[in-house]
Amino acid sequence: MKRLTFSDLWSHPANLFSLGFGSGLMPRAPGTFGTLAAVPIYWFLLQGLALPWLVAVIGVSFVVGIWLCDVTAKKLGVHDHPGIVWDEFVGFWISCIALPQGWPWLLAAFVLFRFFDILKPWPIRWLDKRVPGGVGIMVDDVLAGLYTLIIIQLVAA
Repeated sequence: MKRLTFSDLWSHPANLFSLGFGSGLMPRAPGTFGTLAAVPIYWFLLQGLALPWLVAVIGVSFVVGIWLCDVTAKKLGVHDHPGIVWDEFVGFWISCIALPQGWPWLLAAFVLFRFFDILKPWPIRWLDKRVPGGVGIMVDDVLAGLYTLIIIQLVAA
């Protein structure tokens, strides 16, 4: 598999986002580093939004992410290159919808999201292997985010 470089990051405008502003270039655990890069964006920019606005931002990020990830995957010649981490951004942000305040909840969302993204319980793995293009890249992380969201909300209730 192609090892990514900073020239890949700048070779197309979509790559800057889909490669997580460079976090996807990490040689080991790019998904974890991509999720880590999504944390400060949530903490400083998104958590203060009213729920409808947060959901709207995440929805737009998902739709745009389908295109971003598809462009980068085609450019790299790999369906879901590990360096493509915009899906981790969106999945993690889904995990944080209606997240209770405080860093322990943020940490719990991070850990649970990474758990589901790595483990890929049904139907995540099934969809990940069968859905092509940008939608296929995004869908597994969206479901991992939804699983995390459900657990966080059940625990917080």
